[in-house]
Amino acid sequence: MGAPGGGVGGLRASAEGVRVTPTELFFDLVYVLALTQVARLLREHLTGWGVLHAALLLLAIWWAWTDTAWTTNWFDPDRSSVRLMLLAVMLLSLIMSGALTEAYGRRGLWFAGSYAAIQIGRAGFVVARLGRQEPRLRRNFQRIVVWKIVAGALWVAGGLGHGPARTALWGAAVIIEYAAAALGFYVPGWGRSGPADWQISGEHLAARYQQFVLIALGESVVVAGTAFGTLPPHPAVVGAVVLAFVGSVALWWVYFDRSAEAASRVIGRSEDPGRLGRSAYTYHQLPIITGVIVAAVGDELTIAHPGGRPAPATVATVLAGPALFLAGHALFKKSVFERFSAPRLVAVGVLGVLAVTAPFVTPLALSGMAAAVVVAVAAWDRWRHPAGTE
Repeated sequence: MGAPGGGVGGLRASAEGVRVTPTELFFDLVYVLALTQVARLLREHLTGWGVLHAALLLLAIWWAWTDTAWTTNWFDPDRSSVRLMLLAVMLLSLIMSGALTEAYGRRGLWFAGSYAAIQIGRAGFVVARLGRQEPRLRRNFQRIVVWKIVAGALWVAGGLGHGPARTALWGAAVIIEYAAAALGFYVPGWGRSGPADWQISGEHLAARYQQFVLIALGESVVVAGTAFGTLPPHPAVVGAVVLAFVGSVALWWVYFDRSAEAASRVIGRSEDPGRLGRSAYTYHQLPIITGVIVAAVGDELTIAHPGGRPAPATVATVLAGPALFLAGHALFKKSVFERFSAPRLVAVGVLGVLAVTAPFVTPLALSGMAAAVVVAVAAWDRWRHPAGTE
């Protein structure tokens, strides 16, 4: 089901809906930096407050990217005005990403201001670009502008604040951002948007989110390689790098070997792709991305200290990363294929049991066991399902 408009007002023609353009791929590059910065912030502040702070910033980054992915599902990035809008968002995203590690310090207003400008500016561009064309889509984006202004005000207020006040204001802003879509961007007098109002190209949306998963996995590989480059090539360090790579490959395999292509076909044939896209991709991909980032932090900690007894931070990240990924993928499969994946749920349970044995093994051994769990899920998928099926 393609986008409306047949190319008028910058909208994609239906036949173009499945194509991911070079402009979109170029745009994604700046989010490599964003994910690297989140991983760095989490690694350097593995405390309760540090995890909360990193989570809020990741939620903001994810929403800035996902709103852009949905926008380019309708609007053709090969049109000059749309391309310039994307480049402006890309510049603001670069500023946002650069300020991320100091977002709770001296660069809070830089982060918040650039994020608010992305969200309000993008939606405002759509309203202005449509003019009187496509009144249904234009009304949807008018509702979005209202919600973005409210959330943006809280982001900027948090940037001006300090300490717990900043955290509280940004937490409220995140809640508003994520609740808005679920509430249909309801505005008194303008009503709400339903999933049927969002006529999307399911194949294009699936391809965009698959691209972001690749970005996250690529960042995890870079983190492992960079960590290895700073340490002596001790056999245990080399072993930790190998296990980090095996773990990343296993996560990639679980996501892409069977489910990704099959899910793309399902959403492409769906009579209600907007609802499926919102649940399966907008919401349920988030724990998948989070899991990759947390696992990358665990890999880095293991490479730095492969021997001895694992620190609590190492245990938490080495096991929680794959568990979040597999739990998110189970939710994704439930949304798309309408059934839970028992192997993924069992694997999450096994990773939880491994936490009990963690104090008695080295970080290297723990990393190997966590990787083995994900490899087992990938092997099960390969054995249980013929190629191209789910």
